[in-house]
Amino acid sequence: MDSLISEQVTHVHHWNDSLFSFRVSRQQGLRFENGHFVMLGLEVEGKPLMRAYSIASANYADELEFFSIKVPDGALTSRLQHIRKGDKILLRTKPTGTLIAGNLLPGKRLYLLSTGTGLAPFISIIQDPAVYEQFEQVILVHGVRTVSELAYQDFIQRELPENEFFGDVVREKLHYYPTVTREPYRNTGRITQLLESGKIFSDLGLPAPNVDEDRFMLCGSPAMLKDISNSLDNLGYNNATRSVQGHYVVERAFVEQG
Repeated sequence: MDSLISEQVTHVHHWNDSLFSFRVSRQQGLRFENGHFVMLGLEVEGKPLMRAYSIASANYADELEFFSIKVPDGALTSRLQHIRKGDKILLRTKPTGTLIAGNLLPGKRLYLLSTGTGLAPFISIIQDPAVYEQFEQVILVHGVRTVSELAYQDFIQRELPENEFFGDVVREKLHYYPTVTREPYRNTGRITQLLESGKIFSDLGLPAPNVDEDRFMLCGSPAMLKDISNSLDNLGYNNATRSVQGHYVVERAFVEQG
């Protein structure tokens, strides 16, 4: 049953002037699959103001973590960006979403394609040992405008590979490909362009994708979702539905606004 609960903020981290993440307490009864989102918000003028937020923490974690942009005039984020440890956050108790590994047909490689805070559900997914059992390789691609927006980079490159339980599998199977569009960086360009040119695959030493072996999850800006979905459709990939497994899944609840 979907109900509204209150959780306490336990940690806040500001990545830069436009991005922040935070953790909140987690009631034992709240269950979710890695890749799910939940409705989250604050009480404003006596009423709950809620938005969809992907859960960045793994489903076995003691706390829930979220990754957010700051919108100066955003109805929610203009307030949410000022939260501090000890503050209260409202949550709906019915996590949901399409970015679930079980929605995909069997394959060899899983591509996690994200822009901006669309990275959040994939931070959860790359902490899931079952995903590494399901796929031979997991490729996390994160597209941003500036280098300072490459949140979680240290966690992905240094902390996760040292995980005492499955770090060895992460080191063997996880590929991380951050790319920047407005500043010099080791990888530059939009994800759509890098996929179309094949540069991502050549840079990582991976074969060009094919329908039989490669699966995709998409989360990010509406333009990215539309362009890559169209490209995949043209290549013969099928979008999964709630009842039928497919070659790729898209989280359309994600919107980079306030």
